[in-house]
Amino acid sequence: MEIPKPLRGVIPAMITPLVNQDTLDARGLERLIEHILGGGAHGLFILGTTGEAPALGYRLRAELVERTCRQVAGRVPVLVGITDTAFTESVNLAQKAKTAGAQAVVVSAPFYFPAAQEELLEYFEDLAAEMPLPVFLYNAPTNTHHWFKPELVRRAAGNPRIVGLKDSSANMVYFHTVQQKLKDRPDFTLLVGPEELMAEAVLLGGHGSMCGGANFYPKLYLDLYLASMARDLEKVNALQKIVMQISTTVYRVGPHDSSYLKGLKCAVSLLGICGDFMAEPFRAFGPQEREKVKKHLQALGLKISREPPPA
Repeated sequence: MEIPKPLRGVIPAMITPLVNQDTLDARGLERLIEHILGGGAHGLFILGTTGEAPALGYRLRAELVERTCRQVAGRVPVLVGITDTAFTESVNLAQKAKTAGAQAVVVSAPFYFPAAQEELLEYFEDLAAEMPLPVFLYNAPTNTHHWFKPELVRRAAGNPRIVGLKDSSANMVYFHTVQQKLKDRPDFTLLVGPEELMAEAVLLGGHGSMCGGANFYPKLYLDLYLASMARDLEKVNALQKIVMQISTTVYRVGPHDSSYLKGLKCAVSLLGICGDFMAEPFRAFGPQEREKVKKHLQALGLKISREPPPA
């Protein structure tokens, strides 16, 4: 399967089901993938921020890639995050992704050294030359402390190996500026990360979202995407309210910035899909927080599992 150009739709940023710090929850992963694809997702993005990739060992990352590609079995494109501070490790994981059957890789800036825009462009050119798969850039300034300025994206798009951008800046002025820079490149994929912005992005010419909420409620985001594509504004407004309900409740339990990811993993576990173990430096919610997330899910009309998901 070749990656569509542009890649459109809901491509969930998948969580990584874990049993412990260095053990994948294989059964939970199978259930999670089937749950997401059963909700109509157009692809899967693994080993991103929502997948806790920087906190996972290389062996576990490779296992996740192999198991995910085998489970998906070509039904939708699989995109693999290869961001790393070590150039060689990014190349190694990309090679494993190709062997496993993935369709593309996703890479952000190395997140330790301060790099200028010209240096980042050189880095992406060097990396693309080593890639066995098409490359999506990943603008994640909150986590990497680097912005991909619109002009950098425009120049990078001139490389035939670089086929798209995931923008997690949550800055729609930036997103629309990139669109303007690439108005002559309808084949270049432009996706937003924050699910709260998917409808606006799609209505104004973007191609979709790599949203985290589709881990536990994939149909909601599929319906919102389809309504946006159809320009059914009444339906968009109704569904967007539910998206914002999730954003302001499930993702806001607890005082820390990690509440989004903790709430997301907790929600998936409460639905009986997989456990909520988190890689260091984070820990899963305790009983009080879980009860709050449970009530938020019930308010959404979602069915809570009576039994914890088996590992």
